[in-house]
Amino acid sequence: MDTGYLTILRLEFAAEDGTFMLQLRGGGLHWDRGAFTRLEQSKRAACVDYQTRDVFERWIAEGFYSSSKFMSEWTSHPNFSRPEPTDYYEACLGRVSDLCDWFFRGFHAYDEPHTWTDL
Repeated sequence: MDTGYLTILRLEFAAEDGTFMLQLRGGGLHWDRGAFTRLEQSKRAACVDYQTRDVFERWIAEGFYSSSKFMSEWTSHPNFSRPEPTDYYEACLGRVSDLCDWFFRGFHAYDEPHTWTDL
């Protein structure tokens, strides 16, 4: 399996330059759709790759948990400019929550076959 997603997740979880997480909480308070897609797809790849593992590195566990929690809390502030349409924004937060759940449980809550649509 291609593990390029790990590089993206390390950068995202550290909120490095150009990442969704930095743009979200940095000076611009900006929701970058392309950067979100990269993060979401990398999280999906990690869920697939890690779903049968009993042990994983602390950085990835902390990153899944904290990014999910942070994204929901940070964007719930009334002054945060949420992306439009509202359905897209709500679907994104739901997806991040679903992926966090899948990562830690080793399975997702949907009946198979399930297709994860791009947001």
